[in-house]
Amino acid sequence: MGDTLRSQTVTTKLQRIAQQAGQYPEMVFTTLAHLMDVGFLHEAHRRISKKGAPGIDKVTADEYGENLEANLFGLHKRLREGRYIAPPVERVWIEKENGKKRPIGKPTFEDKIVQKAVAMLLSPIYEKKFYPFSHGFREGHSQHQAVHELRENCMKKGINYILNADITGLFDNINHKQLLEFIKLRVNDGAILRLIGKWLKAGVMEEGKVEYPDHGTPQGGVISPLLSNIFLHYVLDGWLVREVGPQMKGRCFVIRWADDFIIGFELESDAAIVKEQIPKRFNSYGLELHPDKTALIKFGKPGAKTKGRRVNGTFDFLGFTFYWDKGWKGYWVIKKRTARKRLNRFLKMTWNWCKENRHEPIQEQHKTLCSKLRGFYQYFGVRSNYKVLEAVFEYAEKSWRRWLSQRSHKGKVVFEDLKKSYPFPLPRIVHNI
Repeated sequence: MGDTLRSQTVTTKLQRIAQQAGQYPEMVFTTLAHLMDVGFLHEAHRRISKKGAPGIDKVTADEYGENLEANLFGLHKRLREGRYIAPPVERVWIEKENGKKRPIGKPTFEDKIVQKAVAMLLSPIYEKKFYPFSHGFREGHSQHQAVHELRENCMKKGINYILNADITGLFDNINHKQLLEFIKLRVNDGAILRLIGKWLKAGVMEEGKVEYPDHGTPQGGVISPLLSNIFLHYVLDGWLVREVGPQMKGRCFVIRWADDFIIGFELESDAAIVKEQIPKRFNSYGLELHPDKTALIKFGKPGAKTKGRRVNGTFDFLGFTFYWDKGWKGYWVIKKRTARKRLNRFLKMTWNWCKENRHEPIQEQHKTLCSKLRGFYQYFGVRSNYKVLEAVFEYAEKSWRRWLSQRSHKGKVVFEDLKKSYPFPLPRIVHNI
C-alpha cells in the first residue's frame, strides 16, 4: 500500500471516531486497539519526528527505518498478542538559564511509534470533549491564538483581576490510578488501557539504574501531553466550568496552555473565592500551584483619574508580558512585549553562540544567526513589541561584531564591510494580534 493511500485510510478511520465522539458525547469507546494494524503503525511512524536522540536500545530512526516493513510487522504481532513491553525511558539533565537543571526523557524510537498510534486513536475522541480554552498540544490551536484570546477577553469582559497560575511539576505528579479512572469514563478498551499502564510503570533509567515512580507520565513521551490534558480536563477545566462558574457574580474567563493557565475576573470577590478553592482542588489530586509563579494581580482598565499613575500590575503568559498602555489613538489598550526572562535568555544564547562559533566559516555563522533571528521574530513578532525586536537585532549584530573581532585585528571596518554581504533579517511584525 502506498503512503498516500495508507494515510487516507488512517484518516478515514480517525474521522469515523471523531464523528462518533461528536454524535454520542456520553459514549464509552471499548473497541479501538484493533484499528492499529500495520498500516496504522506505518502512518504513526510517518507522523513522528525522526530527529530525537535514541533511547536505551540506542536504535536511531534511520536504523529502524532500514528494515521498516519487518520491524512494523513484528511490532504489530507483539501488540496483537499482548506481548509488547514498554522499555524504560532514559533520563538526562540539561542546564536551565537560572543555573538549575531539568530532566529530559528519551524513549526508544519504537516506543514513540506505539505512543503516537495510541495518541492518534485517543485524540479525535477527546478533541470533542476538551474545552475551547484549553490550547496546549492540540491540533488547530497555537500559542498566539491563546495570547489573542487572553487579550480579547480582558478587553471585552471588563476584567479587573488576573489569577496567573502555574502547576508545580505536572508531568511528574499525575496520579496513575486517577488518570486511568478518568480515561475509563470515555475509553474503556482493555488493550489501550494496558498499554497506557505499561508506559506509566515502565520506569526511568539514569546512570544504568532503573527507578519506577508511582506518579507522573512518561518523560519525553509522545503521549504525555495528551494524558496531561485529559487529567487537567477533569481536575481543572471541567471543575471550573461546572462547579466554579455558577458561583461567580461577575464575568470571568480561563485560558490554559498545558500546566500554565490564566483566570480573569471582573470582581475581586470572585477572584478571592477561586484563589482559595483552587489549591484545595489540586491538593485532592496530588498537585500544587507553584508558589513563585502564582499570583493574583490587579489588572483593570486605567481610568481618566489615574493621570498616568501606575494602578495595575503586569503578568507573564507564554513568553509575553501583558500590560496596559495608551494606544496611538490615545485610548487605553492591552499591549504585549517579550517577557524579560525570555528576552535575556535569547540575548545570552546569542552572545554565547557567537563566542563559541567565532572560528566557523562566516557563511555558516551567518546562516545560523539569521535562522535564530527569524525564529525570534516568528514567535515574538506581534504588535506593540517592535522595539524589542529592534533591540534583539542590534544585540545580534553587536555580539557577532564583538566575537569576530577576536579572530581579526581589522575590527569594525571589516565588520561594516561584512554586513553589506551578510545582512541580518530585519525585524518585522508577523502576527497581527
